[in-house]
Amino acid sequence: MVDNMLQQYKNILAPVDGSKATEVVLDRAIEVAKRNNTHLDILNVLEVNQFSDTYGGAVSGDVIYKLSEDVQHRLEELKKKAEDAGVTDVSVHIRFGNPKPVIAREFPTDHKNELIMIGSTGLNALERLMVGSVATYVSRNAICDVLIVKPDKEEK
Repeated sequence: MVDNMLQQYKNILAPVDGSKATEVVLDRAIEVAKRNNTHLDILNVLEVNQFSDTYGGAVSGDVIYKLSEDVQHRLEELKKKAEDAGVTDVSVHIRFGNPKPVIAREFPTDHKNELIMIGSTGLNALERLMVGSVATYVSRNAICDVLIVKPDKEEK
């Protein structure tokens, strides 16, 4: 009876944003992926609108290209970390758009993710009040299970 109650995840999504929570989320996702012997997707969503709004539309394609190149390099480092830890099936992805619907619905629909492991927040209190937490949105609107990863106690 107990075995029937345990969920076997075959496809896990770990969205990362480069904040301090990234390492904790990835470490926990690696452990779950190893335990389930499953595929791990590592995703970074670039919200290009935030750059054009902040800089008055003065952000060129070259700047966006350089940013995406830097993010791709960082994602490859995270992939290597997962592989070195024993995860045999890892993919990295960059998406452009609003992180909330991309993480909650669009990416998991396209990649058939069964679990999203997301950091509790990368925002300070004022930012959460103004734009809302991505984790809160994802936990309420996701098409699959969501596990909210809390920061380690010493990082609080």
